[in-house]
Amino acid sequence: MPGAYLDHAATTPMRPEAVAAVAPLQGEVFGNPSGSHRWAREARRRLDDARDVVAEAVGARPSEVVFTSGGTEADNLAIAGVLAAAGGRALCSATEHHAVLEPVRAAGGRTVAVDPLGRVDFGALEAELAEPGAAPVAVVSALLANNELGTVQDLAPLRDLLDRLAPTAVLHTDAVAAAAWLELPARVAPAQLVSLSGHKVGGPQGIGALVVRSGTALAPILRGGGQEHERRSGTPDVAGAVGFAAALAATVAERAATVARVEALRARLVAGLLAAAPDAVVVSPSAAADRTAGTVHVCFPGVEREALLFLLDQAGVGASWGASCSSGATEPSHVLAAIGVAPELAAGALRLSLGWCSTEADVDVALGAVPAAVRTLRGAVVGGSR
Repeated sequence: MPGAYLDHAATTPMRPEAVAAVAPLQGEVFGNPSGSHRWAREARRRLDDARDVVAEAVGARPSEVVFTSGGTEADNLAIAGVLAAAGGRALCSATEHHAVLEPVRAAGGRTVAVDPLGRVDFGALEAELAEPGAAPVAVVSALLANNELGTVQDLAPLRDLLDRLAPTAVLHTDAVAAAAWLELPARVAPAQLVSLSGHKVGGPQGIGALVVRSGTALAPILRGGGQEHERRSGTPDVAGAVGFAAALAATVAERAATVARVEALRARLVAGLLAAAPDAVVVSPSAAADRTAGTVHVCFPGVEREALLFLLDQAGVGASWGASCSSGATEPSHVLAAIGVAPELAAGALRLSLGWCSTEADVDVALGAVPAAVRTLRGAVVGGSR
């Protein structure tokens, strides 16, 4: 499709490696990997090979990789599975994806305040862990990289705090938005549960994984045939897993070059937006070490995000104002509220997210379309006079 796609945080196009890997499984390789005949064995081999690739990319054992239908299922399995196995309470940061927020809330858990960049406030977490008379905390969830801001969370201090105040608590991290940009093995090492999603790294939609470290008590939420080491029943999506693995392998191999290239594109995009709209506020962290390379979250005062997105779509620019699962919501982003962005400023939020295949042409289109749309909505030249 013509135009500039700048919504890679919602989903990113399939990589050629993933398309090529999936093709044979659309016809010639069709067996159920739970069977015992040659067709089943071939499917099982492909599934096991995919599991090996995902495990290596995360720094886990193949037996610790549980394939799911995506990041949402992985998050739900992490929260509900730990609580079902161990009881107790669940905590998560106030800026989590809804796939974590909702199961935590449904289980009577609580959210923990964050700092202005969206990282866990350790004082607030310590107060929750030490709350007198409360049930023990069984699981704490913290995004490795925020899907709206790009903010990166260091998990090691979180694990250290849990070891001191809640040593039996499981640490879960949603690494869905991080996998395209960060070297995962060291980053996720402190976590016992790690969620991933295929379509955020150039793989197919509808496939994901939950890494369950050995010795972590986790009850299944889907019961039936006992697939995935009794953790997730249902016939595995072999084609999806193979495509996911191929995309993840390509992501790992090209990550350093991709990050450097996308950082340069992002810098040009931010500079151009601020030059055209000096009163715009970039709420994503400015320092590269504090965020992923591809995300720019900016707020335009005096502009309504729904109208802005409409005009951008008309101009051929694909963007969003936050998590794609909340695109129809009328209230400002819970992430922006949690970091203290005023509602009137959050009303003009725009998330532009670059990906593995983004180009200078995409940035050029955006730098033409976004200022023009803002000028139209304000009825004046941005930063100038009527």
